[in-house]
Amino acid sequence: MTNSPFNSTRKNHLSTLVASPDSIFRSHVLQQLAARNCLAVEACGGAEALAVLEEGKCHTLLLDPILPDLDVSELVAIVRSRHPQVEVHVLDGQNSKSGVGGDGELRSSSAEAFRLIQNSREARIPNELPDPHRCPPPPAAAPPEEIEALPGMTGQSESLRRVYRLVRLVAPRPTAVLLTGETGTGKELVARAVHQLSPRRDRPFVVINCAALPEPLMEAELFGYNRGAFTGAFQSRLGRFQVAHGGTLLLDEVGDLPLSMQAKLLRFLQEGEIQRLGSPDTLRVDARIIAATNANLPRLVKEGRFRDDLYYRLAVFPIEIDPLRARREDIVLLGQHFLNRLSEEMQSSIRALSPAAVRALERHSWPGNVRELRQVIERALILAEDHLEIQPEHLSWEGEETSSERNLRTMA
Repeated sequence: MTNSPFNSTRKNHLSTLVASPDSIFRSHVLQQLAARNCLAVEACGGAEALAVLEEGKCHTLLLDPILPDLDVSELVAIVRSRHPQVEVHVLDGQNSKSGVGGDGELRSSSAEAFRLIQNSREARIPNELPDPHRCPPPPAAAPPEEIEALPGMTGQSESLRRVYRLVRLVAPRPTAVLLTGETGTGKELVARAVHQLSPRRDRPFVVINCAALPEPLMEAELFGYNRGAFTGAFQSRLGRFQVAHGGTLLLDEVGDLPLSMQAKLLRFLQEGEIQRLGSPDTLRVDARIIAATNANLPRLVKEGRFRDDLYYRLAVFPIEIDPLRARREDIVLLGQHFLNRLSEEMQSSIRALSPAAVRALERHSWPGNVRELRQVIERALILAEDHLEIQPEHLSWEGEETSSERNLRTMA
């Protein structure tokens, strides 16, 4: 057997990853790579490609420019940040353009992979590759598609439709998900949607607020303890991880985990095992991890307050939820949704927002996001009393008094 780059690839158990929604193309490239004794794997989209790369067994990523889930430029940036040793090559509609990780030089295995694509796609690759650090331009914008909202969520802004797409893509897989966004944007709702759309939907969904647990009690709360493990431990108790066995565990405000607990969480993510306080035995636990935070975890990593290895384990599939002020087309939809639901709960006949109230809602900056909007609508519904519609004088923002409240205070 000759000493080709593909033989060395086989020897080192590294492979080429072909990511494309075109199953015929993937199959053809994989067959040709296999004929040259090269290990190769395939992915139908960006999320699946990221999950494969996390295993650390691929040295080359070949990408179609249009993926069903992630923008290709965004995916290339994620791969270069997390996996700088992986060469990334992207085809545009007519020619091949390459974004190369590492030292910027094409290895012979990658060059061979490109030749295979050339054979597979009728000379879509030019003789000279362009600037390796330049990604292809994003494809022309398509008309907005109607995407079904996630369970419990309302809104049709472009950024929210992107969240819907990503959640539906990742939900069936066991991949760890990291939800980021400001307080009140609905991260727990998104986490619940991931759970409800997953094969684990009939198993427990357990929420842990990492910011609310005192550090001395955190290990016992998360991992449980045996009888006699400490003063007051009169009987054994299951931890939250065991309660979530077979289901999903949401680590809310994960950025507030102390470093000592970060190490224990990392062990669980790596080994799938926990150890109760007061027990020498390890227990296998099958729980899908979703982490949520409003903190800037990369900055915490740089400051030494969050482990980088844990960050990369949690952020296999990041989903960012934009603040409400960045998706203003959702404000009225959400406001009407809350009004309908709260009217039913309070048995109120008020089911409409006046045009002036709509304008007032749209002008507000919403620092508290969706949570603030719900509170504003609930308060307005109470103040509106026998009105047919909610008017601007019924709306109040944090720290402000409505004209209705001033009138009530004057009457008192």
